Amino acid sequence: MNQNGPSLWTQLPQSSRAPRDRYKHACCSSDGHVYVLGGRDSSCLRDLWRYSVVCNEWTELNCRGEAAPEELEEHSMVAHEGFLYVFGGLLDSAYSNSRYPLWLFDIGEFSCGAVWLAAGGEACTSTPTSKQKWMNCRGKSGSTQTPSNRKGHSSVVVGSAMLVYGGFVDLKGSSQDFWSLDFDSMAWSLLSDPQHGSAGPGCRHGHSAVAHQSCMYLFGGLKGLREQRDFWKWNSTSCTWTSLRNKSGPSRLTGHSAVAYRDGMLLFGGGESQHSPSSCLWRYSFTSLTWTQVATLPGSSPPKKIHHSCIGLGPSYKSNSHSSSSGSGIQTRLLESRMRPFKNKCFPAPLSFLGSDGAIELETFSQDQCYDTKLRASELIKNGTQQLGNCLTFENKAFGKKSSDDEEDGDAALHLPDLLLVLGGRPCSSHGPISVWQMTLTDS
Repeated sequence: MNQNGPSLWTQLPQSSRAPRDRYKHACCSSDGHVYVLGGRDSSCLRDLWRYSVVCNEWTELNCRGEAAPEELEEHSMVAHEGFLYVFGGLLDSAYSNSRYPLWLFDIGEFSCGAVWLAAGGEACTSTPTSKQKWMNCRGKSGSTQTPSNRKGHSSVVVGSAMLVYGGFVDLKGSSQDFWSLDFDSMAWSLLSDPQHGSAGPGCRHGHSAVAHQSCMYLFGGLKGLREQRDFWKWNSTSCTWTSLRNKSGPSRLTGHSAVAYRDGMLLFGGGESQHSPSSCLWRYSFTSLTWTQVATLPGSSPPKKIHHSCIGLGPSYKSNSHSSSSGSGIQTRLLESRMRPFKNKCFPAPLSFLGSDGAIELETFSQDQCYDTKLRASELIKNGTQQLGNCLTFENKAFGKKSSDDEEDGDAALHLPDLLLVLGGRPCSSHGPISVWQMTLTDS
C-alpha cells in the first residue's frame, strides 16, 4: 500500500450495546482490541469497554470496586504486556488530592504478572492468574517522587517505561513536568526539572505525543490559554529535547490526536480553539522531516472532531518502541505461517454477484451509508479502483483455507490491514452510541 495516497473515510454504525458517545476519554489498543475508559457526555463517566475490531462487538468490562478508578476525564491510558496503565484525570476535589492517580487493569491476555510483581515489591497487589480486573497500585514503597493528579497530559510507552508530559494541574495551571514510570519497578523518576529551566516544550496541556524507537514526538497543545503549533522530539538515549521545524505543518491545535505510522506519524483533528473542530489529516515523516496534508478520496468525508481518540491498527501502526503485548514470539510465528483469513479490494459500483460458499461479500456505501461486515477492517488495493458518483463497492474475499467460526479474534487480529479508528470526540451525539470512524490510506 502506498503511504502517500488519499484517505478514505467511513463511519462504522454501532449497536445499542456500544458505549455512549463521549469526549475527553482515553483509548488504547492491544492484540486487535480497543479499550475505551471514561470521558464526558453530559457528565463525567465511569465505564470501561473493549471493542473487537474483527467482530465489530463491544463488551463492557468491570469498572467498580475499591481498586478501580472513579469518574475520569482528560486522563491517559497505555497498554504494555497485558496490562492497562491509567494515569490522571481525577475530578478536582479535596478527596482527589489524597488519591494516587495511577491504576492498573489486567486485561488477561497472558499471565506474566508475577515477573514484575517480584521486582516491584509492594507496588501492586495481584496474582499471576488474575484476569480482567483492577489492581491496587500505591507506588513503590519508600518512593518520594510521584506526579500529582493532572489532566490533558500525554503518555507514551518507550522501552519498558511510560513517559508522561505536562498536563493541567489544579491551581498551578499548565505543567512542564516530565515523568517516567518504570514498568518493572513501578518507580517514578523526574526526567526534566522545571526549576532549572531545562530546554523543552515548556508548560503544556491538550497536546499530542507519539513514540517511535527510543524517541517521543510532541505537538501543539495549550500553553496557558494560547494554542501552540511547535513540534518537539525527546531522545531517551541522550535525554535531550530538540525543536523540529514546522513551517509547512499543521496550524495551532489543541484537542487533537496523533499515532505513529510506519516511519512517521499521523495527526488528526483538534482545533485552533475549543469551539472549532477540524477534519484535517496530516502526515509527518521522521526520515525527511517534512509535513504533508493528506488528501481525501472523492466521495468520502472525514468528521470534524476535537477531544477525540485515534487508534492505529495493522502492521504499519505497530510501535517499535516496545515489545509486542502478545508475550509469545513462538505463537506469533505460528500464526504468521497461516494464510491470511481475508483480503479486500475496491471495485467500481455496482457489482451484484456473490462467490460460492459465501467466500465473497459485497458491500456498497456512500457518504450517508456505511458498510459493516464481520471482517470489515480493510486494506484498499487500487487495481481496478474507480469512483462512480459517491459510491464505491468493496469485495471482502476470503482466500486459502477459510477461517473457522471458532477461530479466536486474536488470530484474525494479527492479520488486520492498516486502518485508523477515530472514536468519540466533540461534537458528540446526545445519548447515542459512540462515534467510530475508519480511515484507510489508499494507493495514489
